[in-house]
Amino acid sequence: VQLQASGGGLVQAGGSLRLSCAASGLTFGAYAIAWFRQAAGKEREFVAALNWNRSFTYYTDSVKGRFTISRDNANNTAYLQMNSLKPEDTAAYFCAARPYQTSRYQGEYEYWGQGTQVTVSS
Repeated sequence: VQLQASGGGLVQAGGSLRLSCAASGLTFGAYAIAWFRQAAGKEREFVAALNWNRSFTYYTDSVKGRFTISRDNANNTAYLQMNSLKPEDTAAYFCAARPYQTSRYQGEYEYWGQGTQVTVSS
């Protein structure tokens, strides 16, 4: 199983980025996908999650209204659209997968991608 996160970069405050998480080696449509992030010197934290059939999404309060998680099961890819970015969004972003239902707890995710760095300048 492989999750490949991409799309990070350097952006000014107020800008947008779209992260992608390409999955292989698993039945993608049977897995919930989540995004976590880890800022330098801090613990990894939950950002957003989407369940297997897109019927439920879950966001941490700090990104509600700015970030949107989505998925394309036909292409085995999940996305995190990030708008109105703030300097405090600067972190390495990781995608993760677990069967069917979402969770905000990283220990409950089976598979992880490598991080993609997002840097927001003020």
